[in-house]
Amino acid sequence: MKQTILGAGGAIGIELAKALPTYTSDIRLVGRNPKKVNTTDNLFKADLSNRDEVFKAIEGSEIVYLMVGFDYNTKLWQQMWPPLIKNVIDACLEHNAKLVFFDNVYAIGGDNVKHITENSPISPTSKKGEVRAEVDKLILDSIENRKLNAIIARSADFFSGVKDKSLLMNMVYDNLAKGKKAQWFCNTKVIHSTSYTPDLGKGTAILGNSKEAFNQIWNLPTDPQKITGEEWINLFATEMKTSNKSQVLPSWGIKALGLFVPILNEMYEMRYQYDRDYYFDSSKFNKHFNFTPTTNADAVKQTVAELKKNASV
Repeated sequence: MKQTILGAGGAIGIELAKALPTYTSDIRLVGRNPKKVNTTDNLFKADLSNRDEVFKAIEGSEIVYLMVGFDYNTKLWQQMWPPLIKNVIDACLEHNAKLVFFDNVYAIGGDNVKHITENSPISPTSKKGEVRAEVDKLILDSIENRKLNAIIARSADFFSGVKDKSLLMNMVYDNLAKGKKAQWFCNTKVIHSTSYTPDLGKGTAILGNSKEAFNQIWNLPTDPQKITGEEWINLFATEMKTSNKSQVLPSWGIKALGLFVPILNEMYEMRYQYDRDYYFDSSKFNKHFNFTPTTNADAVKQTVAELKKNASV
């Protein structure tokens, strides 16, 4: 049973590839420059912005995991996401493949982030959120009207020893490792759920290989602890045996610095995820699959140990 990962080189794609051999030995990794995770992986070079190459990459697949992560840029998202989703849906329908879309929760905005479940309303309050709402609707409409078999698998922000695209690692770990103050946006006293990458990979593989999971939205496994930014900083400082001093960048500071720092300019519209509680509830997944997510404390411990080990190699 061929299972294909589109966008296999990112942190989640790598963890998914590690988890899939439990279910199949026929794994295809697709990307501009894919690299083997398992010795038996089949590598397939493709430019996923090209419709023909999307169809070729999906041909022969039974399950397709869409794990692509574009650079954090609103205009790029607006340009790239809708056509990619349309092409992937069309290719899956033509080749009779099931689709698992690894998604974030940007389509859920405002106070709805205070408790995010699969039933939280699509309510974007940002331009990037509007893009995610559009692609979610394309998938849900295709399930309803075109007989697409698909899953939307959602994740909160995530972290692990792979620091790429992880704000927690960039703001907290990297700064503490340099002897600087940890940084946080808006308010360290409010809840901010963050998922652990290995659990996300395992959870995505479980969903893709569970027939009853299809044609639904699922929140991927995340520790149910209601943890604040301050507590995240303390966990990392303790494991790194360093000071837990921190610096909070208020929303007006994000806006001002955004004039000079492109990533902060992109973050300003996402401040609603940091100025109030942001709690990601994966109890549906945890209960259905009898899955116990890695605790936040253990995830931080494993992450710091992994980075320390890699630094000594």
